[in-house]
Amino acid sequence: MLDERLAERLGQASERFAEVERLLSDPAVTADPAKLRELGKEHADLRPLVDGLKTYRAGEADLVTAREMLSGAADDDAAMLREEIAAIADRLAELESTLRDMLAPKDPRDDKDVIVEVRSAAGGDEAALFAGDLFQMYSRYAEARRWKVEVLTASPSDVGGFKEVTFAVKGKGAYSRLKYESGVHRVQRIPATESQGRIHTSTATVAVLPEAEEVDVAIDRDDLEIVVYRSSGPGGQSVNTTDSAVRITHKPTGEVVACQDERSQLQNKERALRILRARLLQRAEAEQRARIAAERKGQVGAGERAEKIRTYNFPQNRVTDHRIKLTLHRLPHVLDGGLDELVDALALKDRADLLGGSNGAADRADS
Repeated sequence: MLDERLAERLGQASERFAEVERLLSDPAVTADPAKLRELGKEHADLRPLVDGLKTYRAGEADLVTAREMLSGAADDDAAMLREEIAAIADRLAELESTLRDMLAPKDPRDDKDVIVEVRSAAGGDEAALFAGDLFQMYSRYAEARRWKVEVLTASPSDVGGFKEVTFAVKGKGAYSRLKYESGVHRVQRIPATESQGRIHTSTATVAVLPEAEEVDVAIDRDDLEIVVYRSSGPGGQSVNTTDSAVRITHKPTGEVVACQDERSQLQNKERALRILRARLLQRAEAEQRARIAAERKGQVGAGERAEKIRTYNFPQNRVTDHRIKLTLHRLPHVLDGGLDELVDALALKDRADLLGGSNGAADRADS
């Protein structure tokens, strides 16, 4: 049997589902595309809960029937009925656990596309090379999940890799999977230029921002200072001869975004606005939650070697996520986009925290 609190919450979800279904047939709602889209999403989110509760209630009825049959069954039939009762009870326990997980508060941004910013931090050239490795890792992870990657702006390093690279990832559930990547990533390896064979430690910072739509963040154009200038660096015959680069400053917050990768001034402006909009959405949400620093740098820290969410150790062929104390000895696989085991463990801990429980898997180490 469901406990009283869980049954009450599931009952409320069923009532809301019925109300949303009624609203979706209301002409006033169907005439409002934004409201229709909002209610349609809520309907889709609630349906699995409602269907799960129906399945649970049907299982309860089957259990009652089997127990009634057992009370008057012959010995041969009784053994079979006891097995059936045990199997039904196991299914109900599993379904109850699933329903509890589904009731955990859902991040409303989970279905959004994302903008990812990777920057080299401590470690000079080696940090830039590592930033390039991280970009490749996320690109391959996105490719495996059939997401689309679009580089918005990049500043390549002279030795390879990137001083910084900003890219969009578009696909179902992109933010729900990549949001755990925000923070300082640390690499430990012997650089190609190291003649003494010493291991160097370098870092790169990753910021994962849900991509904001215009309805999410209203930007007053009077608050923007837009400067166009001549692009620099490689990019084609006309890149250095036309004022195609764009730098946008959001005067109220001081956020600055510059884009010069496209030859078209309009394209660079559109890309810069996309990045700015995502940053402003993140800033607004951080201020609302209060527990997160208001400035963007709060997400990734200062990039120092001691600040890290994950370490990539090449000599030991290991990746350690320090938030969940999970170590994998499959470094090449992870750098090739094999992030699912790490992300799944982080998501599991996230759900457990939301439900006020604990996650025993968080303390395991894969050797």
